[in-house]
Amino acid sequence: MERSRSARSLQDVLDAADNVVDVLYNNPTGARAFPVVPPEFTNWRDEQHAWRETVALFDLSHHMSDLYVYGPDAFRLLELLAINSFRNFQPGMAKQFVACTGDGYVVGDAVLFYLEPETFQLVGRPSALNWVQYHGETGGWRVRFERDEWSLADPHRPRRVYRYQLQGPNAPALLEKLNGGPLPSVKFFHMTWVTIAGRKVRFLHHGMAGVAGGELFGPWEDGPAVREAIVEAGKEFGLRQVGSRAYATNTLESGWISGVVPAIYTSPALRPYREWLPANSYEATGSLGGSFYSRHVEDYYLTPWDLGYGHILKFDHDFVGRAALEARVGQPHRRKVTLVWDPHDVAAAFETLFTQPRGRRAKYMEFPVPRYSVWQYDRVQSPGGHLVGISTSCGYSSNEGAMLSLAMVDPAYAEPGTLVVVVWGEPHGGSRKPSVEQHVQVEIRATVAPVPYSEAARRYREAVRR
Repeated sequence: MERSRSARSLQDVLDAADNVVDVLYNNPTGARAFPVVPPEFTNWRDEQHAWRETVALFDLSHHMSDLYVYGPDAFRLLELLAINSFRNFQPGMAKQFVACTGDGYVVGDAVLFYLEPETFQLVGRPSALNWVQYHGETGGWRVRFERDEWSLADPHRPRRVYRYQLQGPNAPALLEKLNGGPLPSVKFFHMTWVTIAGRKVRFLHHGMAGVAGGELFGPWEDGPAVREAIVEAGKEFGLRQVGSRAYATNTLESGWISGVVPAIYTSPALRPYREWLPANSYEATGSLGGSFYSRHVEDYYLTPWDLGYGHILKFDHDFVGRAALEARVGQPHRRKVTLVWDPHDVAAAFETLFTQPRGRRAKYMEFPVPRYSVWQYDRVQSPGGHLVGISTSCGYSSNEGAMLSLAMVDPAYAEPGTLVVVVWGEPHGGSRKPSVEQHVQVEIRATVAPVPYSEAARRYREAVRR
């Protein structure tokens, strides 16, 4: 991240505002975009079915930023900023990277690739990447950074690498055909090399929605030839290319909460960080939306347990936030769950589009993902109206025939089968975000279910952990 000394910072934006929540709640950015990739190649329903029934091809080359970290201190820097263990972490491996503030709240997460000795690639939303770069640049570490930003600002700019993902029961057979023989044996979240269309391609063993698959990546200029070979070879396996509409629903079945408010807006200790972040950063321009509203931005901060990261939180190393998290180990924590929305209540919300005048209708639900802000926080209530949690990503799965959302709820409401209520729509008729029309809030009953919701995903996750 680069900006001139005279440029405004995130701290300047906050100093000029009466309340940080209102800045974020009314930011005009709307929903997070998935640039370049077409919304649909065929139709999003059949594209969803492909990763469960045949094989699906995702193009992940554009909607994430990459931070390359080089140098003799790169390993130690990343370990210091991660809540998860780096024990036995070696070149040729990858891991989920989760970073917290000194107060133990989540800044962001990303996927960390250990490419070569002293060479790492961090891939994800900018929040975790910014955090790493700031500490590396200001802490006297012997590291060097290179940024490759997502394609939102300039969709025509070539990236450094292409990144494709194949998922589905036919993915192994397709990969063997592309490689011209059996794939090298590789464990989950480990990397190896394959050959496609005469190009060397890195292969990461990785499945998201409970089926076999992996990521393929290499130099940008090789991308078109590799993609063409995948599409041609995939014809006999029922391959479908997946557009951005279906791709955005993948996490609902796999159970990954994909975007949270970075917990960096209020701590006095983080003022230098906010002064380092520019006024056009992800943290400054991201939009907050949903029925959960509090004037205290701290109420939007989340812990690793909230996001289901308790199992990767390891106290076998020193890291930023360790003391705060150790102090919370014995406390009750919200639990990540899937919510299955009541189909009749969802239909009733749609019915208002035809039976109520403008301004008295429910907030419009775009299908398959009715997300209208970068960070979506909807209120989850008990049937009696008491706040019991937060619902985040939501959308329709044609594989499950259900409207699903990922949520974090109080332990008393976390058992599968428990009935809760999701409040859909923003208070007071809606915020000033252009993606929000005037509307009224509606209550939608929902049933608590496991994470991942897909039975196939649960079986797959258990298998790879063995």
